[in-house]
Amino acid sequence: MNVVRTAMLLAAMTALFMGVGFLIGGRGGMMIAFLMAAGMNVFSYWNSDKMVLRMYNAQEVDERSAPEYYGIVRDLAAKAGLPMPRVYVIDNAQPNAFATGRNPENAAVAASTGLLHALNYDEVAGVMAHELAHVQNRDTLTMTITATLAGAISMLGNFAFFFGGNRENNNPLGAIGTIVAMIVAPLAAMVVQMAISRTREYSADRRGAEICGKPLALASALAKIAGAAHHIPNAEAEHNPATAPMFIINPLSGQRMDNLFSTHPDTENRIAALQQMAREMQPVSTPPVTPDKAVRKSRSVPSTGWGRGGSEPPKGPWS
Repeated sequence: MNVVRTAMLLAAMTALFMGVGFLIGGRGGMMIAFLMAAGMNVFSYWNSDKMVLRMYNAQEVDERSAPEYYGIVRDLAAKAGLPMPRVYVIDNAQPNAFATGRNPENAAVAASTGLLHALNYDEVAGVMAHELAHVQNRDTLTMTITATLAGAISMLGNFAFFFGGNRENNNPLGAIGTIVAMIVAPLAAMVVQMAISRTREYSADRRGAEICGKPLALASALAKIAGAAHHIPNAEAEHNPATAPMFIINPLSGQRMDNLFSTHPDTENRIAALQQMAREMQPVSTPPVTPDKAVRKSRSVPSTGWGRGGSEPPKGPWS
């Protein structure tokens, strides 16, 4: 059912893109928009991971540069039966993470330095399991394509402001069509994109909790990330808001309500679902994370707290 629903939403996004082209340039504009949408879909399929990782200046790490962080992803991928994805770190104080790639064989996961510093071992494992769930469910391709189309629809809306609304551009609705292209179309694109994102988060939470085996650790991570994400700015996300649904928690300021215009479901609702899952999996209470489970600071990736061990004290809430 999720596959059918997502296919319908993607079709709606493409149709909306074509509709904006029609409002700007009539039938000719619609055909141009269709060709553009097809080209963007093909380009996104092959280059989605590179686009997003470059946008956030993500740096790839390996077992030598960040052994604990890399080891978490490696172990979780093995549990999920997935190929080992490429592992990245984003130098950003806001705790957050995302996954990208066209399929499990070409996937990448990325965590911010803020997340690796603020969360303990089990919580990081819960977050990365959530991202691997997106990879396993093939949400990564869906979200990057919708992000590309949503950004393009907004671009067409701006284009309509300068070139729409006159006969020379064959706009069939004149000024009304221009207003629709400028305002309504980008808003509709955002609604479709949010609908796709929100249908996927609950599923990824549940599957991620199954992969890591600790729903409460993921719930705790969500609470910590949500508590920090809205007062620690993410400049790259603010400049590229179409990518916001890719993150585990909305990286943009505001939009905390569980409504049609939020990029993610309400965090409290997600936590409640994970707590219920924990009760179903293990009726007895889970013991708290002990300091000896914490990992040590990396010398190769200094700001993450997740690299090669040494004599330095840990740099997270466990210290």
